[in-house]
Amino acid sequence: MQELLATIARGLVRNPDAVQVTVDAPNAEQVVVYHLHVAEEDMGRVIGKQGRIAKEIRTVMRSVANRAEQKIMVEID
Repeated sequence: MQELLATIARGLVRNPDAVQVTVDAPNAEQVVVYHLHVAEEDMGRVIGKQGRIAKEIRTVMRSVANRAEQKIMVEID
C-alpha cells in the first residue's frame, strides 16, 4: 500500500525524489493513516483543482484497501 501511494505520487510531481510516505499504526478503529509528503512546489499537482486529484488518489487507495480488508486514510502533508 505504501509503495502504491508513492508510485502514484511520483507520477504526478516534478520532483519525484522528494516524495515520502509515512504510515501510522492502526488507531482504535483499526484505521491506518498514510501521510504523503511532497515538495512544496508540487503540492498543487498532487491536490489538483478543487482537490480532484487528491480525491481520486484517496479513492484508488481505499479501493485497494477494501480488497485487502483494511481501513485506511490518506493525508497529504
